[in-house]
This record gives sequence, C-alpha cells and structure tokens, in this order.
Amino acid sequence: MFSSGIRKLEISASELSFENDSKKILKDIRPNWDADKISFKLFTDGLSNKLIGCYLEDDRNDVVLVRINGSGSEIVINREEELEAFGLLSAAGCAPPLYCTFNNGMAYGFFPGVPLDVETVREPKIQRLIAKELVKIHKIKGPSQVPLKSKYKERVLSWLDALPSHYEDPLKQLVFEKEIPPKAELKNELEEIVRTLEGLNMDVVFSHNDTLLKNIIYNEQEEKVNLIDYEYAFYNYEAFDIGNHFAEFAGIDDVNYDLYPERDEQLRWLKYYLEYKYEAEGSPAVTDEDAERLYVQTNKCACAAHFFWTIWALIQGKYSLINFNYVQYASTRLTEYYRKKKEFFSLELPR
Repeated sequence: MFSSGIRKLEISASELSFENDSKKILKDIRPNWDADKISFKLFTDGLSNKLIGCYLEDDRNDVVLVRINGSGSEIVINREEELEAFGLLSAAGCAPPLYCTFNNGMAYGFFPGVPLDVETVREPKIQRLIAKELVKIHKIKGPSQVPLKSKYKERVLSWLDALPSHYEDPLKQLVFEKEIPPKAELKNELEEIVRTLEGLNMDVVFSHNDTLLKNIIYNEQEEKVNLIDYEYAFYNYEAFDIGNHFAEFAGIDDVNYDLYPERDEQLRWLKYYLEYKYEAEGSPAVTDEDAERLYVQTNKCACAAHFFWTIWALIQGKYSLINFNYVQYASTRLTEYYRKKKEFFSLELPR
C-alpha cells in the first residue's frame, strides 16, 4: 500500500497558526530551509480545505503546499483512498510528489501555472491539452486484478446516508425545505441514474472525478496542463470525467449553465480525447460513430455529475467552515440536473 510508505508527522495544524505550524512541518521535509526566510501564500479558492504555499524568496521553483483538511471533510472523503490515489497519480507523472501527512492534512509539491477560467477553458489548444491529460490519467492501472467497477453508486449512497436532516442556519434550512426533495426521492433518482449509466456499456477507468476549472492548471511555458486535488479520485465511468468537466464550464463563483458547450464544441473536444486514447492503444482512426457514442455517454454523465455534487454540497453545508453557500449551490446543481435530465437521458447510442 502506497499510504504505508508515506512519512507521518505527529503535528496538528491550525488555521489560526497556519504559518508557524507549516514551519514545523517544513523543518522535517525541508531541513535546510532557513525558517526566517520562508514566505507564504494563502490560497483561497478551495471548497473543501485550507491551503498555503511555502517557499524561499530566492528559490520560487521549490514550492511546498501545506493543506489542512476541511472541517467535516472526512464524511465525504476517505483519506486512505486519497493517499492511494495520490500515489498512483504521482507515479504516473500526473500528480506532484507527496512529502508527508500530518494529523489533519498533508504536504506536497506544486504544479506551476494558472488555473483555468470560463474563457481559457474554451480555447481549442487548451482543450486538446486537457483531453491528453485525461487520457493519461484514465490509462493508470492500479494493483488490483479484480474486474473494475464504478464506485459512483457506492460513493453517493454513503453520502446520502450522511445527509443532514436539518440546518441550524435558518436561510440554509429554508432553501433545504423548499428546494431539496426528501432523501427517499433522492435515492430513487440515484437508482435511475445508475440504471441509465449501466446501460451505456462504458469503460471503467481510474478517474479524477473533480475536473472543475480551478483544478486544471495551465503551464503556458511548457504548453501542458496538470490536474490537481485528488480527494475524489476513484474508479468510475470513463465519460464521467468529461461530462463533469463540461458541466464545470459554467464556473463556480457565478454559475452560468448557459456556458455548457454546444454539440459541435463537444464533438471537437471528444475527438481530441479519442485521438489520444486510440494513439495510446494503437487503435484505428476515430470515426464519427465513436465520437457520437462518447457524446451520448458524456451528456448522461453530466447529469450524474450534477447529482453527485448536489449531495456533496448538502453535507458540506452542514459541516464546512469555508465561507461558501453550499446549500444554495446544491439547489443550483439539482435544478440543472432536472432541467437537463429528460433531454440527456433520451439520447440514444448510435446503432
């Protein structure tokens, strides 16, 4: 097991003393650093955790990220599975090195570049790079010889079991009561989603599962992209990463689902993906039928992604201390799920 070989420090970091606690961690993993010369940059974009970058002013090429796990995040994230995923991705060159864990977080390397936004994600050259990186991730093989099975249903069911029944904040509670169906109805929706996905004959691959724009880092100098944040990585349907990514074209700070890519843009993107996939497999050229099949699978998976993040956000709204309106976000994702469900679920695979 990869996680058993990772250095574990008996340190608990606090947001109130983040820099000082980070120095204690750096003393172990960067013993040659002068503590008085360490600079820090707090990252504020995360929706699950607190993150700080640590570096020396005269060597900004060596940045260590120290992450404090978010309050209540263990309800939605299996930290042992995250470490295993991190190890697989790092060994394949798809994740930075993991230096250590500590009682409530981890420290790891840094991918230079800038996160994508609603404009850059539409640039064809960047779309091609994203497709290439996803193929690389999807080709990762784990140690198990057991036939692969999607963990989508298992993960969402575990979240539904942990779903709050009430929120102390009256505004959250109002949205919850008015806009979120009862748990039994949500479970019925999950069963319908799973039946739909199981009928698509999709490959199951090692998946990132959180391909939102801020998790995709573009390095212009090297002309490549890297995906970051591997907390939700597990074996899943191949098209889930793509459908989830298309849904994230809407952004997150000011969500606009009118930005969901139209059919022509999707087909261009999907052909990029299939070209890299077939090249890796030594398969024949991509056909229009291949792209159409993946198009149908991808859009159905986009609905599955909306539902996935709906349930996640309802739990985060109960326990997270991050300043974000999770319950309203859950309502927004669920509304889009229902809005697109009939259209996308009625799509038929090419014969």
